[in-house]
Amino acid sequence: MSFLGIDLGTGSLKVAIVDENGREQAAASVAYALDTPHPGWAETSVQTWWRALCEAAAHLPAGLRREVRAIGFSGQMHGVVLIGADGEAVRPAMLWPDTRALALLDLWPEPQPNPVAPGMAGPLLRWIVQHEPQSAHKTRWALQPKDWLRVALGGVVATDPSDACATALADPAGVWDRALLERLGLPHEWFAPLAPSYAAGGVLSEQAAQALGLRAGIVLATGAADTPCAALGSGLARDGDALLTTGTGGQIVVLAEHTPGAARGLHRYRAASDHWYRMAAMQNVGVALERVRGWLSYEWADAYRDAFGDAFGDASGDTGAAATGLTFLPYLTGERTPWLNPAARGGWLGLALDHTRGTMMRAAFEGVAFSLRAGLDAIRRSGAPVNALKLAGGGSVDARWRQLLADALNVELYAVDCPNAAPRGAAMLGGLASGHWHAGDLAGLAPGATRVAGPRGDAALAGRYARFLDLYGRVETWFGETGCP
Repeated sequence: MSFLGIDLGTGSLKVAIVDENGREQAAASVAYALDTPHPGWAETSVQTWWRALCEAAAHLPAGLRREVRAIGFSGQMHGVVLIGADGEAVRPAMLWPDTRALALLDLWPEPQPNPVAPGMAGPLLRWIVQHEPQSAHKTRWALQPKDWLRVALGGVVATDPSDACATALADPAGVWDRALLERLGLPHEWFAPLAPSYAAGGVLSEQAAQALGLRAGIVLATGAADTPCAALGSGLARDGDALLTTGTGGQIVVLAEHTPGAARGLHRYRAASDHWYRMAAMQNVGVALERVRGWLSYEWADAYRDAFGDAFGDASGDTGAAATGLTFLPYLTGERTPWLNPAARGGWLGLALDHTRGTMMRAAFEGVAFSLRAGLDAIRRSGAPVNALKLAGGGSVDARWRQLLADALNVELYAVDCPNAAPRGAAMLGGLASGHWHAGDLAGLAPGATRVAGPRGDAALAGRYARFLDLYGRVETWFGETGCP
């Protein structure tokens, strides 16, 4: 007996099969690109997602696919897919990096239960009503990405609280805010009924089963957003458990048994279980480091070597950065936590003639680490003491980078023995929906975690973090609009 998890991400679709004990048996991934038909737009055709799913499934062993008893879903948060009464997509999906609705954020005056960003479903749908009335007229359902995929596989039209509460159209518990929908001119009939993430949400159709090499009639879980799925797959099960994920962006998630209090710059969302979580969302982690690497014409191995040296004690990276006071702001795409400033931008300050590519690369690593620290400090100020973080994400493997993160964040870091946390979490939801597991089993299914770094009390690094915060405060007014609701 096994369970399939599907993670519908922004730049790739991942699948993983886990066995009845929660151990990963096979995984596959297929990448795709975002479409940007106009500046600031971020879209993907649902057919791109469907082709990626079929290709990824084909990479899984046929024998394991035949043993799958249920499917769970994880999906990128905030975006929206419009489908008509015939079940076909009205237009390409609009995704979270999209900024076309930036001018509409004033329709969500403060205070809001959560920060509102232009790539959330609420602003995007309001933009559709204003600028594409023909699309609005054809729309029967406005679905979250993972919900579109479940429906495409034969499932029911539904969504879960973890996705609904992140649309800027629902209360913190994920219940649709009908008064807000009416004020925005959005038909409440567009929005799917709510079901728990671990509830059964239909069964796999014969047509989809043939396309994926699975058995028809197996249970489809409702599913959850990717961040709570990654938290579930990484073993967060108790109040205070915390996770750092580093990919294109970065998220720090802290599980809570009860509704966290509102705090500026932080999100408080429903988890894939019956918990809640606080989240600091930082937009510029892998995306900033990858762009800097390209600007400096580095291969990754050389970038790490010149920034950090060959070992922790090597002075080639550490001493150079410490001696120069060079500071890098990584906000190449604006920032959410803690600044709530989509207009924020980045760059180096303090450059001198004796600086090298290695010094600039090291400053970039530190700037990204400091942006994560600013997010973690916001969580700490909200009343959640965080002294240890589980660590997940493809951008967090190098030991020197991990040590910098531990020093900058002042935490113990534990690498999770789970390379595909979000699809694993989705598969676990499939196991729950089919009745194989129950909520009380989740803590016992947590993957192993190994301590990989701890804080060394680096006073010089702490001083550079203070300089980083001071620099942002001084230049924030350069960026035009200095914040958003």
